[in-house]
Formats: sequence, structure tokens, C-alpha cells
Amino acid sequence: MHKKFQLFLGFLVSFVSFSVYSQSSRAVTSSEILLQLKKLNTIGSVLYIAAHPDDENTRLITYLANEKCLRTGYLSLTRGDGGQNLIGSEQGVELGVIRTQELLAARRVDGGEQFFTRAYDFGYSKTVEETLHKWNKDSILSDVVWVIRNFKPDIIITRFATDGSGGHGHHTASALLAEEAFEAAGDSSRFTEQLKFTSVWKPKRLFWNVSTRFQNPNADMSAYIKLDVGGYNPLLGKSYGEIAAESRSMHKSQGFGSAKQRGENFEYFKPIKGDTANLNSIFDRIDFTWNRIKNSKKLADQLNKIIQQFNVSHPEKSGKALLHYYQNLQILNQQYDGALSYSLGLANQIIKNIYGIHIEYTANTIQVSANDSIQTTLNFISRLYSNATLNTFTDAGLFAGNSALNNKIIQKQAATNIPITIVNKAKLSEHILVSQPIHLMHGIKNNIFEIPDVQLRSLPETSPQHTATIQLQIENTKLNWNVNTNYKWTDPEKGELKRPVIVTPPVLINPLNKLIVCTNNSANELRVVLKACKDNLKGTLLIEVPKGWQIQLKQKVTDKNYVQTNVLKQEFMFTKSGEEKEVVFFVSATDAAKDTVITLQATVGGVSYNYSMKEIKYDHIVPQTIFYPADVKLINLTVNKKSKRIGYIPGAGDEVPLALTQLGYDVVILNNEKLNGEDISAYDAILTGVRAFNTNPNLMVHKDKLMRYVQQGGNLIVQYNTNSWAGPLSGNIGPYNFKITRNRITNEEAKVNFVLPDHPVLNTPNRITAKDFEGWVQERSIYQAGEWDDKYETPISMADPNEKEDKGALLIAKHGKGYFAYTGIVFFRELPAGVSGAYRLLVNLIELGK
Repeated sequence: MHKKFQLFLGFLVSFVSFSVYSQSSRAVTSSEILLQLKKLNTIGSVLYIAAHPDDENTRLITYLANEKCLRTGYLSLTRGDGGQNLIGSEQGVELGVIRTQELLAARRVDGGEQFFTRAYDFGYSKTVEETLHKWNKDSILSDVVWVIRNFKPDIIITRFATDGSGGHGHHTASALLAEEAFEAAGDSSRFTEQLKFTSVWKPKRLFWNVSTRFQNPNADMSAYIKLDVGGYNPLLGKSYGEIAAESRSMHKSQGFGSAKQRGENFEYFKPIKGDTANLNSIFDRIDFTWNRIKNSKKLADQLNKIIQQFNVSHPEKSGKALLHYYQNLQILNQQYDGALSYSLGLANQIIKNIYGIHIEYTANTIQVSANDSIQTTLNFISRLYSNATLNTFTDAGLFAGNSALNNKIIQKQAATNIPITIVNKAKLSEHILVSQPIHLMHGIKNNIFEIPDVQLRSLPETSPQHTATIQLQIENTKLNWNVNTNYKWTDPEKGELKRPVIVTPPVLINPLNKLIVCTNNSANELRVVLKACKDNLKGTLLIEVPKGWQIQLKQKVTDKNYVQTNVLKQEFMFTKSGEEKEVVFFVSATDAAKDTVITLQATVGGVSYNYSMKEIKYDHIVPQTIFYPADVKLINLTVNKKSKRIGYIPGAGDEVPLALTQLGYDVVILNNEKLNGEDISAYDAILTGVRAFNTNPNLMVHKDKLMRYVQQGGNLIVQYNTNSWAGPLSGNIGPYNFKITRNRITNEEAKVNFVLPDHPVLNTPNRITAKDFEGWVQERSIYQAGEWDDKYETPISMADPNEKEDKGALLIAKHGKGYFAYTGIVFFRELPAGVSGAYRLLVNLIELGK
């Protein structure tokens, strides 16, 4: 029986409701509780729409959420998968996972909420027509409509205009889609499948958040509506510019650390659609009070009185009045068929905060698998109320009824500031599925994440399947809170840490290389780490050997009687969960071998598993786990080379050194210490990683040494850098002058012209042809050179459709006995993708003059 690559679909948490996860919400001060009460007393919302993580205006979001107390959302069409990464080597969907979490971290700072569409960020797009074609316009339009219908904003604000002034095709598309969705969301004939779950909604008006001042500080903005968002919030003790900077600084993968601003700061708005006549303010003629809700006067009066009498030294004194308000709000919410669920959830959270209630539910292990038995601990404390009763506990996720606590009536009364601890042993459900980000559950097709359930499409992440619900009774009011099952530990440096429990298969198959390149019939190692996720585990690792390829266990290589079989088998056995075993294979190709993908499978108890796991850990985001099929791509590459020893100076992070190792080069990482003290003349070539001169300020100090290395016969290959406010250069990085531009070739199929067909880089030791530029991914080249010295040669040129030929993708200059090259060619994308032509071209750069 073969178990398919299953992924957890998650429990639906509609973002119309206010989902209360006590373990992920931080403790708040009394002044912040007062701010929450003011938000509860405000009815209305604003939706900000743009294309990518970091496109949002954090200063405006902060102001709207904390000064105007409006429910404020940011809809990012993409998760930023196609960008660059300044903090690590993750690219593609892994970068998208990082940037999703960076947005969530930013929203936790500025008070906004986060939404997405299914659009995959396929990289820089020069035209809106290309963008909408690749995304299948109506698919993403339906997602924008879905968010509007559910979030129900009074005001929509776009970051970009529809005239193309935003530059990026994604930017323009976000504005066009927002304007069309503004009308479509209120049309019952559009996207009718959504109306089973929501209702039509017509926002009051739509604005463009004019950003002309960003490019031109002296621009005349008198024609636009002006709003000062630079105020100070005494309840938070910060200016909105300070909070906004903290929020924007969460975008660390993009190098967007921001300085804190204080004092007045103006935003400008151009009315685009809706009720836009004679506006002095973007808020004119919109009632943000409870007056807009019929039969709510009693509620409004209650809440105003609670706010007026709130005592920051004794917030619990407002508890009884708030509980009474909560009961009345429940009744009104029922009358409105749940339309006030957000307000009800916010009131629920405020009650918890007022009484200093803390709830956490922890497991004794960080990693679990189906049918495991584990121990959990429920900790509850009410620090400002003495008669709270813990009524029931329901764990419908991890255990699915296999828990002694599940649906149990507990009836434990909590004394003030005395913790209640309940230890539970339970067996996990056999149907539990692996943890996986919501948008990666079903893969990507035609630049759209496959998310079949319309109700899940716009969520940044689903609530974990390991979520429990406790019911608490205070006075005569019953309140429910959801709690995640976390693993908690103490780090000697960082203190108490916790993260969600990871659900894994019983065994993981982690190839250390997802790509094996075999050159000229030589063998390469395939190292596979098997990891037990259960105790007392035994099974068989299976590899089906493709035609033309040979795969042998390392210990069998010297066996003269070894006969290659179609299916390679290796038994394994583990005693304890967490144990690992490395299995090493030698992979070689015959002349008949074609590029292919092999699948590694592990059979345990008659069930076949095919999972590898990647963990992403950075201090500023919640740790993330991604499961992939345990597949390895095999490339049979014919390439000639002479050099042996390569130096690699790291940059922002890439996998180029691993690719060079696959080619048989001896790659040495050159950090600042090595550059300072080592004789680098022993290296046949030295390469700098992407953005190395941007991320390593000491590299310019070593420039003279590197230039001497070139003069004496070495080859220095500099991969792309930027020269902007986010990544400035302190000087020229080559032996002769050239500038770095923002020019790029975004069409991965753009024709490459051989301007200097006889140049060595196109001929030795490998003849480069048009075939070598087939099968490239995402783009050709970025941050190309411009205005270069005549001493540089430009062997190739390329262009996107309807643009002039650009020779800046590759500059080469002879300097003394050696060569210097600057290239925007995206080797950092193509090599990990197994693009043979990229390997051959890079080898020729390394081998120049050899």
C-alpha cells in the first residue's frame, strides 16, 4: 500500500471571526487594554492592497490601527517568493515562507491583519500584461474579491497606481485588480461560488496612496488629500513613525531595517472610486461608531461607560461590566447571524487580558507522528480574579478523542494568582497529517498556489491541527479560548522559547543534495540521512534506478561481483525517535543516461513514505517546517575543465559553492580572516557570492589584494551586487570603472546573442551554443552593468520583448595576467535548478586563460 504525499488541510478559521490563540498572543499592559477597548468601540475597517511583502505602508497601517482604532488589513497579492534573500540561501517557495512570516511579525507590531491571494511571485515583471497573463487574471481577481467580501472594508487604499509608475508589473497589477474588485465584490453575479460562504460587499471608496514624495521630496502635493500620520500614542508610549519602523524592520530578508521617525509625517491620497466628491479627509461621511449598527445603543452606552471608568492600576474592576457587555454582544451577534463575530472575539480577548489570565498547553516533545503516545501539560492561571472555573477541555486536533482530557468536565476553580496544572497522557490520531504551510499543501500550477478550498485561499497560515479549546466560567459567563500545542524549552542565552509541535511521518528521508551532477562519466556521492520519528522503527529504503544510471551503496563499490539492479534496497532499524543514519551511494552515468529525477521511498510496516523535511529558523520569525517529496534530480553533464582549487567569498547566501563541488572543484570558503592572512595565489579562480560587496563591508578593504591576485594570473568572478539605498557600494569593485544598474532580463527564454562569438568564454574549454540557454528558470540576469570602461569586453547581449539589446549581463576584462568578470547572470538560481548550460558557462568563466 502506497501512502500518498498527504498534507494537513487544517481547521478553517474564517478571518471574519476573531480567532483567539492565547499562546501566540503576547501579554499586554493596562494602557494597551484601554486601547483595545477603544478599538472595540470602533466599527469600521480599511484594507490596504499591494503586490509583495514590504510593499505595505507600515506608517499608515500603524496610524489607522492605533490612532483611528480601525480594523486594518494588508492584502499582499504574493508572498514574495521571487525576490532575493539577504539573510540566507533560501529562494523560491522557501523565501516565500520566510517573507510570509516576516509580514505576520510586522502585523504583530503595527496592529494590522494579513491576507494573501494565491499568486506565486514568479520574479520581476516589466509589464502588467505579462503579470496578469501568468497569473490568469480572473483567478487572482476572485481572491481579491473574496478578501473584500469577507473583510468588508469601508475604505480600500492601493499602494500603486494603474499607470505603470510603480515600475514592477506586479505593482501595477495590484492596483488594477483592486479597482476591478472594488466593483465586483458588490456584484452578486460575479464569483457566485463565494456566496455560499459570504455576502456581497460594496466599500465606500477607494484611494491611491500617492508616493510621489518618495521619489521627489519637493513634489507639489496640493492636489491630494493630506493626512498627518506622525502622531504620538501615549497608551503605547511611541510615535506612529517609531512603531512603523519596528514593523518595517521585520522585513530582514530584504534588508529593510528602518530608522525610527518622530513628529508630523504626511501621507497623500488620490480619490479613485466610490463616494469621492468634495472630500477633505479620507474618512468623511463614514460613521465609525456603533450608531451604524441597529439596536446597539445599549451596547454603545455600556462600552463608553467602561472606557470612562477604566482604572489602569486595577483593570479587573472593569471585568463585571465587560462580562455583562459581552453577554449583550452575544445576543446582538445572533440577531445579525454572526456578523459581529470580530467584535465578539475582541471582547473575549479583552476579558482574558483584564483578568491577567494566562493559558498554555505544551507537549513533552517537539516532534510527533501518527499513533504516538505523548504527555501534555495544561497550565492555567488567573492573576486578577478569584472565582474563575475551568469547566471543560476539548482537544479535537492531535488526539481526535484519544485523550483522557478530551471533552472532560474538569470543574476546577482557580484562586487568584494560583496556577492550575493538569498533566495528560494521550495517543495521537492515526489520521493526523504532516505540518505544512497552507499554500504549499497542493503545489503550484501556472504561477498559482493550488488551494482548492475557497475559504482557505487568503489566509496567511491555517490554525494548527494541534489546537485545543478550554471553556472558562467567570461569574455566569462562559468563555472559550483556543490554545495551540507548543513545545517549550529554555535557551541559556535567549531564555524561554516555544514553538508549535511539528507533525512528521514516522521516517524522514533527507538527501543532503537534491541535485547530483555527474560529469564525463565520473561518479558523485549521494548522501542520504534517514531520521526516525518513532521509537523501534525498522523498514527499507528503496531507490528505483533509471535506465543509463548506476547507483551503488558506497560499501559495495569495491565488490567486483556487484550487479546493478533496477531497484536498490537498504534495510534500516532505529531504537529511539530522533536517531539518524547516513547512507552513502555512488551515482554515475553512462553515455545513455538522460537527465531525470529519482524518488527515494522508505517502507515501514507495509506503508511507503516519501518525505524530506526542511526547517527554516531565524530569530525574528516563528520557526517553519516544509515537507518535500524526497526526490533527487540527476544531471548527466559533459563539461571540460582544468582548474582544481576555487576560492568562494560568501555574500548574502547562495548554493553556488555546492554546485561547484558537484563539478569536482575543491571549493574553499574565504571569510575575512582567510582573506586577511592567507596567500590567495594558490586558487585557480575566486568567486564572490551574490551581493558580497553589499553584505561584507570589509570586502572593499581586500580589493587591492584581489586585484593583485588577478594581475598575477588569477580569475576573479563577481556575481551581482546592487547599488541603492538598501545595498550601497562604497567604491568601484573592478579594476576599471563600471556602474551597476537596476537593469535586468526577466524573460528566462530571452534570446542570447553572441556579440563576440570568438571570445574564449564562449569557446573554451566548452563551446557554448544557443542550446545552453534552454531550460532556464525565472530570469536571465539582474542588476546588470552599465557605462563601463572600454577595457571591458561584452561577449553576449540579450533583451526582453520590445526592448533594446543590453550587453551588461557579462563584463570581462584582462587585467595583468588574469581576468576580472562582473556578471548579473543568475547562476544562483540556475545551478540549483540543474540547468546544464549555466554550469558550462560558469566553468568557462572559471577557466579563462587556463
